[in-house]
Amino acid sequence: MTEPKISRRTLLRGAGVALSLPLLEAMVPLNALAMSGPRAGAGAAAPVRLAFLFVPNGMNMADWTPAAEGALSKAPLPYILEPLKALQNKIMVLSGLTQHNAFALGDGGGDHARSAAAWLTGTHPVKTSGAGIKAGISADQVAAQFLGKTTRFPSLELGIERGGLAGDCDSGYSCAYSNSISWRGPSTPVAKETDPRLVFDRLFGIEEGSDIGEDANLRALYKKSILDAVMEDAKSLDKKLGARDRGKLDEYLTGVREIERRLQLAQVQNTEAAKGGAATGAADPQLTRPTAMPADYSEHVRLMGDMMVLAFQADLTRVSTFMFANEGSGRAYKQIGIAEGHHELSHHGKSTEKIEKIRQINRFHAEQLAYVLQKMDSIREGNGTLLDNTLLVYGAGICDGDRHNHDDLPILVAGGGGGSVQSGKHVVYPNKTPMTNLFVSMFDRMQIPVEKIGDSTGKLAQLF
Repeated sequence: MTEPKISRRTLLRGAGVALSLPLLEAMVPLNALAMSGPRAGAGAAAPVRLAFLFVPNGMNMADWTPAAEGALSKAPLPYILEPLKALQNKIMVLSGLTQHNAFALGDGGGDHARSAAAWLTGTHPVKTSGAGIKAGISADQVAAQFLGKTTRFPSLELGIERGGLAGDCDSGYSCAYSNSISWRGPSTPVAKETDPRLVFDRLFGIEEGSDIGEDANLRALYKKSILDAVMEDAKSLDKKLGARDRGKLDEYLTGVREIERRLQLAQVQNTEAAKGGAATGAADPQLTRPTAMPADYSEHVRLMGDMMVLAFQADLTRVSTFMFANEGSGRAYKQIGIAEGHHELSHHGKSTEKIEKIRQINRFHAEQLAYVLQKMDSIREGNGTLLDNTLLVYGAGICDGDRHNHDDLPILVAGGGGGSVQSGKHVVYPNKTPMTNLFVSMFDRMQIPVEKIGDSTGKLAQLF
């Protein structure tokens, strides 16, 4: 096989910084490109990514569930899913999936903690608020053991709300259960990163072993803009690329620059707000790295989502989890006119007023999901898009927040899985079908040799 023009592991370097690159046609062996054209060749070389996006406190299922089984195009999408209209041919809504081990099973209260702990593990967490926490290895970490061998980061764990892994957060259950969906082992929850600045620096920061790593002043100087540090190397590489690759490289670098700008802007806005003034709306290019997280929730979610997308695009990782909020979150959503806490509202007691606010929060979360999916679908990879080369699961570990039930969960699967998924439909499984069967099915399509996880009983039909 003819060697590619440049290595898949090529980095842009400068001033102690190393920036990974997206998949380019120049990284694909020439005879692979020749088989069926350059776009098909690059598509064949694109890896499949896996993502799990979690929302807390259940869903207003009447506004989530499509009216009928089958093609989503047969009827208008329900209220919560309307923001995904433009992508309805690239999503599936799955009904009937259950996490049986999130139910009490004799352990009494604690449905919020159990719902998060069981969501990706399919195991019943040990009820403890101190030592002896135990759940099970989660689906993302099972995948990371196989998919993470060739990437810089085996997996990426993101979130919006901080939360410790100690203490009692729900009826005698450790906070580790409510604040984590990713478990490296039965007793090892994986802490998520909530600060977009730290995520950016981890993904695109100073190269390990660099001489400037020991000097705080130089670190501050060179980390004002990652792109400025590597631009000379980028210009040199640009001369070796074809027109399509130059366009892809420019798109990618523009994405990195935009995240830098928004991180700077978040710092400016937080600083101005602390002084009691109005934000200027413009970022000072001489600012050092921001130290504050965005005050606006949707901007925070979108920044984190953008970095997950860039990490996938640059093949820094192929596995990610993202918690839109901790389970049991009492966050208020004042940006959409809701001052009460989410958890309080979820215990609606069939109050029409509370249900209306819950459905608005659920739709607001779906709008953030739509942003992430549209960003992924805008990035070309060979004969498709980044979304076409992804399997993304979105949903909750509680069905109705008032009932605290864990059957017939709100679950959506987005992406094409590298061409293996038949999307654009609502699939109804018998209620109480293990959600873990979905993970085993995904593993099968990604050639991950794992036949069982948690309480799985087999593979799902009608997906691939």
